[in-house]
Amino acid sequence: MKKILYFILIGSFSGLVTFYVLNISANKSIYESLENSSENDNTNLTQSFKLIKNKYPISNDLDFTIAAEKTVNAVVHIKSEYSNSYDSDPLMDYFLGPNENYSKKSQISAGSGVLISSDGYIVTNNHVVEGSSKLLVILNDGRELNAEIIGADPNTDLALLKIKEINLSFAKFGNSDEVKLGDWVLAVGNPFNLTSTVTAGIVSAKARNINILRRNSSEKNIFPLESFIQTDAAVNPGNSGGALVNPDGLLVGINTAIASRTGSYSGYSFAIPSNIALKVVNDLKNYGEVQRAFIGVIIQDVTQFVMDDLNLENTNGVLVSGLSIGGAAKEAGIEINDIILKVEQINVNDVPELQEQIAKYKPGDVVNLIIQRDGTNKTVKIKLRNDKGTIEISKRKL
Repeated sequence: MKKILYFILIGSFSGLVTFYVLNISANKSIYESLENSSENDNTNLTQSFKLIKNKYPISNDLDFTIAAEKTVNAVVHIKSEYSNSYDSDPLMDYFLGPNENYSKKSQISAGSGVLISSDGYIVTNNHVVEGSSKLLVILNDGRELNAEIIGADPNTDLALLKIKEINLSFAKFGNSDEVKLGDWVLAVGNPFNLTSTVTAGIVSAKARNINILRRNSSEKNIFPLESFIQTDAAVNPGNSGGALVNPDGLLVGINTAIASRTGSYSGYSFAIPSNIALKVVNDLKNYGEVQRAFIGVIIQDVTQFVMDDLNLENTNGVLVSGLSIGGAAKEAGIEINDIILKVEQINVNDVPELQEQIAKYKPGDVVNLIIQRDGTNKTVKIKLRNDKGTIEISKRKL
């Protein structure tokens, strides 16, 4: 019996050893097979995505303090007073007698403005001052001065004011054409009546049309010009008419609107480019009204449909879909289906960009347009005209 148990134990032990050796050998062959397969696969694969070393050193010298110090003293707080008339109160008339003072009440709204000269000229939004009976300008040092409206332009939502003061700090105009996507900017204004508030952001888009001027204007017959600089710098009610400046403290825009469902900042704000503002305020100062120039064309963006229909190589430029009778474009030889690519060497890739560039000129100015016709580029000289089809400069009595 003991011999039988002995042989059983010896047999079981030998079986376990054999199974262990065979299992290790099998796994090793599997691993070797997988490794060989992986090596073979790697030899046939190429890396589709790679790390690229940054060619441009990241600057740590970005400093907004100088720009902020330059700008806060140039930005003013504007209080606009409005006189509203109401029907007289019969009960008050019965006890106190008729009195017209009961039917008049004043309302106050607030906005911002930017001093653009040492002798008190201020640029702001038209909607900040439109219809006001009295304007009060509060400087950053607390001084309060009455202001008069030199002129206003509902088409661009800009107005020029004047206060009687000298030796004032003011903002200098920068070139908004040089502003690029991703550039840092500062928004300076007086949101919620908080004096000289500075916020920072980047330029998110250019030549943005949000169709706000026609909706908000009290004027019915206007030719709205919208080519906003879009930023994510925080702008709130009260910022309208304030400054948008670059890190050098140069004025590149006038803050005008926000994209919001609540009426307060929720991610994006919009500023009128400084090049448009500069043209408008110079016209208002010199002529009392803006000298708006026109090419005399009906235009539209070049879409995928237009590109396919006209067999174009890309969607660059602006399509001429119609011509004004007796307009400047027709006289210069521009034809329907021409593509306007550039205005004085500045690319225009949508309708707002083209309108922005033409808005810098006045009737009678000669402008070079680069157009594409039948796949060939050519330069066309065009003498711009006013809305009446002439080159005359109109002037309102100042």
